[in-house]
Amino acid sequence: MTAIPKKILIVGGGTAGWMAAIHMQDAWGDKGVDVSLIESPGIGIVGVGEGTTPLLHEFYARLDIPESEWMPPCNATYKCGISFPDWSTVEGYETYFHPFFSDLDKSFIQHFWDNCNLRRSGHDIPAHPDDYFVTTALSRQFRSPIPKHKLPDASLYGYHFDAGLMGEFLKKKATERGVTLIQDTITDVKVDRHGNITHVKTEDHGKIKADFFVDCSGFKGLLIRQALGEESISSRDYMFNDSAIAIPTPLKGKDRIMSETISRAMKYGWVWHIPLSNRIGNGYVYSSDYVSKEDAESEFREYLGEDAEGVKALHLHWNPGRLEHHWKNNCVAIGLSQGFLEPLEALMINVIQRSIEGFTEYFEKGGFTDKHCREFNDKVNNFIDGIRDYLQLHYKCNSRDDTDYWRDNRENPNMSPQLAAVLNAWDGDEGIDRVLFENINQQVYQRTSWYCLLAGMGRFPDPTKGTLRLPARNQKRARESSEEQAQHFWPHAEYLEKLYRG
Repeated sequence: MTAIPKKILIVGGGTAGWMAAIHMQDAWGDKGVDVSLIESPGIGIVGVGEGTTPLLHEFYARLDIPESEWMPPCNATYKCGISFPDWSTVEGYETYFHPFFSDLDKSFIQHFWDNCNLRRSGHDIPAHPDDYFVTTALSRQFRSPIPKHKLPDASLYGYHFDAGLMGEFLKKKATERGVTLIQDTITDVKVDRHGNITHVKTEDHGKIKADFFVDCSGFKGLLIRQALGEESISSRDYMFNDSAIAIPTPLKGKDRIMSETISRAMKYGWVWHIPLSNRIGNGYVYSSDYVSKEDAESEFREYLGEDAEGVKALHLHWNPGRLEHHWKNNCVAIGLSQGFLEPLEALMINVIQRSIEGFTEYFEKGGFTDKHCREFNDKVNNFIDGIRDYLQLHYKCNSRDDTDYWRDNRENPNMSPQLAAVLNAWDGDEGIDRVLFENINQQVYQRTSWYCLLAGMGRFPDPTKGTLRLPARNQKRARESSEEQAQHFWPHAEYLEKLYRG
């Protein structure tokens, strides 16, 4: 196959399936490509609260869909970053905020890096990341990332939304733009002697042929795993968590809606709090090796209190890992069929979007060739493995001592050579910036994110040298500047009300 396929069949809906459908229709619909999506009416969609990074903003901008059109039907809110309370027990570093940083932070970012490195060398100076970034101040002040007046260097931001509603919105838009929806159940997948899928059999539509197939069938991987035999590579040695419980609670104080995701450490994992416009999405992510689902739910309900009484819990389970070949023969896997690590840092949408956009880009370079297929798979794997390293760093840096779960995560000897190199450089005298550049090049998280995590957890030696006045003054000035700049942005609840009114 050396050209864009004339007929594409996407198997499975939800966020992944409909993101793939609308993107491919937008990219290839005017080239005579028939994009169809088959979803079974009997298979439900997991509609938990979801968070994203700023990458989703680019996705909707390319589709020319404004926030005023997609956010209200998805109960969406804005996201300035993620806070991490209770992961660390180091005095002064019990919580930190991972911001979305932009040109607005340029004036003081060098001071942040310098203060961290002086603190690493033993100087008794402030080096907490929460003082340096405008989005951190926006979150503290319950503000949106939308400026009241146009700024030359607008802040970056992500979103919170209902994943089920997002899938429904994208379905509506995709079908309006020409994607064919087939509601049916697949009973069999046929593969020829060359390993290519020829067609699927369905209950009501019989045989459905296509040139290329997109597997968005979730964890079961109906095409890529079951039909083509691709096996998952486990990440269990690195990532302990394999389960989650989701319980929504009412939104209180609608005049002060937070613009952050909260990821709070618990006894056997961590809890997310995601503010939607109509409720709070909550979930407890944990490892089944350390606590049963019943005890985890009991701990979670006690933590949530009376707001969770009588609310049904949704239990989820997965095996952390990824595929080696996401694009195999005439099939590409998108979404949970590719694999899943865990919900920390809300990166599944990132993986979906990067995979869809990367696939169309490589296919347009020359269709299905071994070279492009290999390059695509290597790029996706490098992206996911970089995410794995950054996620594992959270657990390696924790200083909790209340359960074996936290101690075992901290002392886990299994990590990639890249992550080991970063930790060794941060803890030692080696230049951390050089090591970061060599080990995280072209990955999702760049230098500042690694500094924020390591410094935010208080991973510093005990001070052996005195205070330096200028670094302390720079930190004070950075906080004052970010707090002042935040005043130029809309309060979150007020702007959402304007947006939802249209």
